[in-house]
Amino acid sequence: MNLADPAEIFYEYLRRIGHVVDLAAEPGKPLRALHLGAGALTLARYIQATRPGSEQYAVELERELLDFVLHNLPMPTGTTLTTHIGDARDALTDLPAQVMFDVVILDIFSGPEAPAHIACREFYEEAAARLGPDGVLIVNVGDEPALTLVRSQVAALRQAMPDVAAFAETGMFAGRYPGNIILVGTRTAWPSEWTAELLARGPHPAAVLTGVDLDPITG
Repeated sequence: MNLADPAEIFYEYLRRIGHVVDLAAEPGKPLRALHLGAGALTLARYIQATRPGSEQYAVELERELLDFVLHNLPMPTGTTLTTHIGDARDALTDLPAQVMFDVVILDIFSGPEAPAHIACREFYEEAAARLGPDGVLIVNVGDEPALTLVRSQVAALRQAMPDVAAFAETGMFAGRYPGNIILVGTRTAWPSEWTAELLARGPHPAAVLTGVDLDPITG
């Protein structure tokens, strides 16, 4: 992350998530975004830089991490960010019932082991219920070469949302090495033009799997 230019993201998987966020609404239009897993708030800074006026919520389980980030890397002036310490699934219930989101980003999976109460269809249904009509659910899945977690999460997300896509470095889908695959759930059919946009934006080489091309991932 470049603090002088938050629109510039260094980590590959975060860049891919940023590209999906770019497609979620017209360029520059403010969004209402929910970050489940705050990390260094890189994506919150990115959204503020590219879509000023966005209303954002960030949920983080570790208070010390969030306090450290906000103390040492304060958010840019003008950022509207509400932070919440707690479990990602509990946070969905704790948020005011009327609050709906354009984008929900889940970034807590970092290996084949994942919290069972989050890595499931029921959680995705609850998250999808928080999305507006054109809302997008973005899930970063860090996994090992066998892609065990990726496969289970594709299956769960497909049960919860009308359409699902997977976006990653091409070799990830061959199960050659550990890494990250971005799953995207949409409230409507996946727009074919999004595939072309994501492939053009990279990082390269990139692949986007949807429909029958995604079927082998679920086994």
